Amino acid sequence: MAKAADLNHTMRVIVLHGKDSFQVVERLKRLQLALDAHAGAAVARFDFDGGNASLAEVLDELRTFGLLASHKLIVVDRAEQFLGVEERRRAMERYAEAPAEDSTLVFRAESWRPGNFDKIVLAKGGAIVKCEPPDAATAAGWCVKRAASEHRAELLPAAADALVDRLGTNLARLDSELAKLASYVATTTSKDGAPPKIDAKTVAELVGRTREEQAWEIQSAVLRGSAGGAVSKVRELVETSQAPEQLLIWSLVDLSRKLHDCARLFAQGEPENSVMRSVKLWGESAAPTMRAARRLGPARAARLLAETVDLDRRSKQGQAGDLARTIEGFAALFADSVH
Repeated sequence: MAKAADLNHTMRVIVLHGKDSFQVVERLKRLQLALDAHAGAAVARFDFDGGNASLAEVLDELRTFGLLASHKLIVVDRAEQFLGVEERRRAMERYAEAPAEDSTLVFRAESWRPGNFDKIVLAKGGAIVKCEPPDAATAAGWCVKRAASEHRAELLPAAADALVDRLGTNLARLDSELAKLASYVATTTSKDGAPPKIDAKTVAELVGRTREEQAWEIQSAVLRGSAGGAVSKVRELVETSQAPEQLLIWSLVDLSRKLHDCARLFAQGEPENSVMRSVKLWGESAAPTMRAARRLGPARAARLLAETVDLDRRSKQGQAGDLARTIEGFAALFADSVH
């Protein structure tokens, strides 16, 4: 498979496939720059939606000589849909055997099934490039290099690990967050002109919390048994952290399910270690969840689960009124129930 640096102006058919949109966009950008440099002028670009474009439209554009540019770049998005029709796939296989010299065709797709088309493309000097998110270690290393080369900041290794831990390995999202962090620390640039440093503390303070962290915050507040504290936490997450209201409901459903499972297992005489394994409790959430389950008992835990599931249903059907206020009230009742 070709790498990003391998894409060049001699290639006439290229496939970029995978779920990492950042890599797809970056590689297409580099290809267009290479084509522009070779042509000595801007290359004419034409984009098609593979879900709607006809075979005739794409082939006509590929084979028609450009009046205002010496070379054309034809990009077909959702290529898996375009080539999903056998007539189109076979026609594009024939085209790939003898592509137009003054056009470059790029197929972009999230999913891709290798086949005869791939073999023809590679045999004729084209490229099939997989663009999937990297593993955590590779993403962290990429962040360090990207911060220095594109954002003029030094990202410390521990900060890179923390960033990937919070956001995952989607390069587009990581790059967006790097830009914000670099902009923030730019005011601390040293007098000797050294690039500003981004450390793990800065990442912790400025980068949004993960879904799991936000979920545990509302669950933790409810398990403390304080109705006022639960209401305050809901308000903080919605108004300050901009947490989606549906996330808070999901968190309460998840907690009520765990409480019900724990309470039922305790009633059957299961020991704590067995309950923890069965319900998949670990870390700081285990002890308070099991204490609350013992206080509730299986009958009350079952009613609480049913009420929480009903809240989820009503919210999805638009029957929960002012959703933020409804969640606040329900969180307060939940906290009282486990107290």
